[in-house]
Amino acid sequence: MKSQENGPPPALARPHPDPYSLRPMPAIDVPLLGALILAATLVLAAYSFAMAVGAGRGRLALLGSARMGAFASSAFIVLAVCLLAYAFQTHDFRIRYVARYSDRSMPWQYLLTSLWGGQDGSLLWWSFLLVGWTTACLVWMRDRYRELQPWVIATLMSILMFFVVVMLFAANPFATTTASVPSDGEGLNPLLQNYWMVIHPPSLYMGFVGWSIPFAFAVAALVTGRLENEWLNAIRPWVLWAWLFLSIGLTLGMIWSYEELGWGGYWAWDPVENASFMPWLVGTAFLHSVMVQERYGMLRVWNVFLVCLVFFMTIFGTFLTRSGLIASVHSFARSDIGIYFVWYMGFLLIACTALIAWRFRKLRAMHQLESLVSREFAFLLNNWILLGMMVFVLVATTFPLLSQWLRDQEVTVGPPFYNKWMVPFGIVLLFLAGVGPVISWRKATGKHILRAFLKPMIFMVVVGATHLAFGKALGFPALVSSEEIYETLTGRILSAVHDISPLFSVMSVAFVVGTVVQEFWRGTAVRMRSKGEGALEALVALTLRAKRRYGGYVVHVGVAIMFIGFTGAAYDVEQEKALRPGETMEVSGYTLRYDGARSLVDPNKRMLFTDLAVLDDGKSIGTATPAKFVYRTHPDMPTTEVDIRSRPGADLYTIMSTVDPETKMATFRVIVRPLVMWIWLGAVLLILGTLLAVSPSVKEVLAERRSPKPVRISRTAVAVATLLLALTAVVAFASGAQAQSDGSSSLHAGSVTIRNPEERKLFERLLCMCGDCQRLTLANCGCGWADNKRAELRQRLASNQDVLAIIASYRDEYGPKSLSVPVDEGLDRALWAVPLGGVVLAAFGVVGVGRRWKRRRGPVPAPGPDVPEASPAAASDAASDDYDARLDEELARRDRA
Repeated sequence: MKSQENGPPPALARPHPDPYSLRPMPAIDVPLLGALILAATLVLAAYSFAMAVGAGRGRLALLGSARMGAFASSAFIVLAVCLLAYAFQTHDFRIRYVARYSDRSMPWQYLLTSLWGGQDGSLLWWSFLLVGWTTACLVWMRDRYRELQPWVIATLMSILMFFVVVMLFAANPFATTTASVPSDGEGLNPLLQNYWMVIHPPSLYMGFVGWSIPFAFAVAALVTGRLENEWLNAIRPWVLWAWLFLSIGLTLGMIWSYEELGWGGYWAWDPVENASFMPWLVGTAFLHSVMVQERYGMLRVWNVFLVCLVFFMTIFGTFLTRSGLIASVHSFARSDIGIYFVWYMGFLLIACTALIAWRFRKLRAMHQLESLVSREFAFLLNNWILLGMMVFVLVATTFPLLSQWLRDQEVTVGPPFYNKWMVPFGIVLLFLAGVGPVISWRKATGKHILRAFLKPMIFMVVVGATHLAFGKALGFPALVSSEEIYETLTGRILSAVHDISPLFSVMSVAFVVGTVVQEFWRGTAVRMRSKGEGALEALVALTLRAKRRYGGYVVHVGVAIMFIGFTGAAYDVEQEKALRPGETMEVSGYTLRYDGARSLVDPNKRMLFTDLAVLDDGKSIGTATPAKFVYRTHPDMPTTEVDIRSRPGADLYTIMSTVDPETKMATFRVIVRPLVMWIWLGAVLLILGTLLAVSPSVKEVLAERRSPKPVRISRTAVAVATLLLALTAVVAFASGAQAQSDGSSSLHAGSVTIRNPEERKLFERLLCMCGDCQRLTLANCGCGWADNKRAELRQRLASNQDVLAIIASYRDEYGPKSLSVPVDEGLDRALWAVPLGGVVLAAFGVVGVGRRWKRRRGPVPAPGPDVPEASPAAASDAASDDYDARLDEELARRDRA
């Protein structure tokens, strides 16, 4: 809940209708009709799949039937979504899904968002987005890619068939209740009734489902053997759009977590967060490695593998959140659909491996790496780190499951473990984002390296020195003191790296920004000199001439700015205090005066607000109003509504824990979180840069208009596409929600009083073992069991017991699952060994590549007669290479002058 500049929030605007007013049941038999529609969709998708396979095997006359079958399948899925939405709006509680995720007091927009509030509806939502992407792709292809098109359609229809089968036999959103029809429903999870959830899940799912299009083209290229740049040119816009939506979804999820969950952070390495993050890492790797193949025909096997892997990870992420195997604050309940996903993932693994092995000879690279000092090798390092990060997150996320299966012992992998490993990986990756744009292709000479890196390196050193000299005076010391406790040498080394990470993070940000600014300036200066253009005109012309290149640079700056915000977490200041009305508390220059509490009620919930006057160095800057909401349908799941005052320097994050109804004494947790706003600003730049890269060039637009062939699209296709786009716009405006199982974590999450840093070090390592908490530490859990345990541990600290000894005894009493970070011993040592092994293997890989390059050193052979004619994209890349050469020549002349 954002802060109110002019006082407390007003009472709810318009009262809802009487929540218990009964409406007549709909005249149509929605459950039966919905089931029939899903069955018909399966038949149509199977028909389209069969026709597409026939067309792919040489009977091209069947392609039109395959397209029409795909359009018809899309129309039936749209009809199913509309029917389920109608059931929610009419409160058709005969449908079990409607009864579980809605009630009569909910406003219409949340009734619509309930479509995706649970597992069954989310699968229908996935299918809806899939047919939307499919329809858009088919309309876009028209008469292009005739050889690939049949297998693209067949692949997309096979994916749709899988999801429809799961809905029909395991998670039918139209299934009816076995008992009597309830008069009212259970209601949507309170944590999902948030405005950010209106756009977060649709965007995230759009990113997930969007990778189906590149995967379908990759399969089509493997089946047909057309493995040159044709399929890469086809998927380029689809990859960028899918990556963009996935990035937006991740960012909006961070905002939702920051504002709604009330724990004070934006990323907790939750399994659901990781399920979305892993495909993003693989997709980012592909975006970089594909440029190497487009220019020099290298990494062809690797790129096909990455496209298949990113789609596989989207299915794995869907399985992870819907199987119920891993506890999460916002995963779905345990169900029987997991086995369907396991079989489907096994099929994908076998099919993709077989196709790549079949076409392996055709996928061999046309050229070899010429030098370790080149942009190709920088991109290769980039890919190794991104894939290494993905593997690390995958192993850490699934390690509790592996431990349970292999030794019947529960363990927990908490955020501290992720942060200690991912922070150094992230900083190295950020530094490479600055190296890639300026280092030469093929082989960089010493003179080029000096010219390209001198100014950015000087800027980086100056920023680092400034940070060392003045950072502490401004509240941002270059070195921080780790609060984590580790028993092993590896843990202590990671803690030492974490302590100096702010300095390296700031210097890496400066290096990236310096290289990007230099690239923009170099190109602008050349145009100003050669074309006689002004600075602004030359900059705009330069950017529009190479949108993909300079859009990528803007994305790099956006990521660098986001790292500024991530670095700010090292400087958090936190304080908790119980206040009576009129009393104040001081936090990092802010003074907060507690003025009192007040209650409001609406038909859906009861709200308790607390009013705090906020003073910044004696100057009034407004009122903070943290609150708690208790929903009528979920009285045991109160939500924490935080108040956030965002400024470029820091956020003032205020949480109300408890209020005594008699004395009005309230307990507040106040966090000053520096630089958080820079995360959201960097995300905006990332979005703008991607939009610039994906937008068509002027030449492409003119070529499309001058096309001699008239474009003919069937009226049926136009009608279906228009309907899908219109419905998608309505749904995206008022949608929401990735479901949560039962919200048990929200019962316990809250503020606790931590008196000193030693207590924080201890409580953040220990998990609440009351039996009803999910991954909550004693530093966050507010239940009675956790309060009693903290009191006991405080007594042990007061008697001068060693912190490590207390942790060891806690583990002995409750088992390995009671620690937020597994110990480095026994089977748990494997979790520590995976990232270490990855680093060692990467080092050996670099040495191996270097030796191969040294043995092969010499002129690169010219392409043989079997090399295909350059595509338009390759010609554009050649022109870009010529532009780089002319740019370097111009810079050299300027240097000599």
